[in-house]
Amino acid sequence: MARKTKCEFKRVPALDKCFAILELLARSSEPLGISNISRQLGLNKSSVFHIAHTLADLDVLEFDRDGKLRFGIRLHLLGQLAGERAELIRTVHPYLKKATNESKFSAFLGIRYGLKAVIIDKVDAPFDMKVSSEVGMRLPLLAGAGGKALLSQLPEAELDEILAHNELKGFTPHTCIEKDRFREAVMKVREEGIAYDWEEYMEGIVALAVPLNTYRNNLQAAIWAVGLKPQATNGQLPEVTELLK
Repeated sequence: MARKTKCEFKRVPALDKCFAILELLARSSEPLGISNISRQLGLNKSSVFHIAHTLADLDVLEFDRDGKLRFGIRLHLLGQLAGERAELIRTVHPYLKKATNESKFSAFLGIRYGLKAVIIDKVDAPFDMKVSSEVGMRLPLLAGAGGKALLSQLPEAELDEILAHNELKGFTPHTCIEKDRFREAVMKVREEGIAYDWEEYMEGIVALAVPLNTYRNNLQAAIWAVGLKPQATNGQLPEVTELLK
C-alpha cells in the first residue's frame, strides 16, 4: 500500500510574523511599542504596524495610553472559552448555580480587564422575567456592584490613579458620580467583603457582588448576583448578601 504523504501547502509569512509578535508580547513583562517589536524581531516596521493594527481591530491586541501593545480581550476570552475546564470557571461555576438556585437572582463570574468588568461565566435565573447578559460582555468598571468588587482588590495607589484619569458616568439618577464618595464605597467593600448596586447602573435592577481571592496579583475576579428591584424589596437582599459572602 502506498504511504500517504504530508499534504503540501503554501506557508503564509504574515501568520509567522503575527505569532512571532504574540509570542514576544507573551514573554515581555510590559507592553511594547511597534518600533521595539520591529527591532527585537528583526521585522520591517511597516509590516509590524499593519499586523499590530489588524490584531487591535480584532481585539486580539490593544494599544494602551502610551501607544504600546498588550493583549486584548478577545485573546483572553478565547483562552477562557478554550475553556470550560479553566481552573477559575471550573471552581466557581457550582457556586454560581447555588447562588441562582437559592436566591433566584442571575449569577455572574467576572474579571477586570483594564477599565472593564468582563463576564466569563454565568447562570441565568429560572424566570421569564430576569436579568441576563452574555459571556464575553464588557461592563464599565466604574459603575455597579461588580466593578466596585473588582476595584476593591487593587492597591490604593492604583485605584487613585484610575479615578484621577477617568470621569464617573451617570448611568441613572442613582449613579454615584462624586469620586470621593465612590472611592469610599470601594474601600467599604474591601472592609465588608460585599458591594451593592441599587439601580446605579440600570434602573429597576439591583445587584450584589463579592470579590474573589484568586491568589494571583494580576487577576481580579468577582461574583455578582443581579435581580429585579421587586425581588429585593421583598426582603431578599439580606439573604442574598449572606449567601454570596
